Amino acid sequence: MEIIPSDQQNILIGIRPIERADEDALFSSEVTALGQAVAEVRRQSGAARIIARTLLGELGFPPMPIPKTQSGVPTWPAGIVGSLAHHGTVAAAAIAEKRRVATLGIDIEPNEPLPKNLIELISTPNEQRIYGLRLLQRRDLFVLKEAVYKAYFPLYRAFLGFQDIEIDIHARLGHVPRSNCAFSLELHTSYNVIGLAYLLPERM
Repeated sequence: MEIIPSDQQNILIGIRPIERADEDALFSSEVTALGQAVAEVRRQSGAARIIARTLLGELGFPPMPIPKTQSGVPTWPAGIVGSLAHHGTVAAAAIAEKRRVATLGIDIEPNEPLPKNLIELISTPNEQRIYGLRLLQRRDLFVLKEAVYKAYFPLYRAFLGFQDIEIDIHARLGHVPRSNCAFSLELHTSYNVIGLAYLLPERM
């Protein structure tokens, strides 16, 4: 597992390749929560939870299940906020103590160009005016908006579309106008593109 240094020292981030037997790491309650999910989904979920349990161990927690609710949100131990993500070959997780970070979301994508037909779906008209084509063709906005949604949903219990979120790359903020809130953002790029969104308690 690789630890990704966060600018916010209270957030722990890890990534690892998805391996063939990772579904065997799932607790029975996690398997039940996944329902009839195919083996690939169970494997991806297992990989993400291996990371999450390792990170939780850094905070003194024993290995424990992290089942998901009907809405798909992972259930974390008391006092912890966290988020899971994966693409086809790599999984990621991020956690923090709730007294230090109110909510967070993470997303990960391969560092590959975004399909051109998705640019207008993902970026708002304002973002298309502000950012050049080179940035719009990257997956940066995609992972940041997914991360914002994952941080937003546990607080507001409301769904967001890509057009509901405005990303300010330079200010490193993700705005949700309908709720008048802004999430701090981090973008980590290597072989993968990782987006992180979070809200500190004092900014709520």
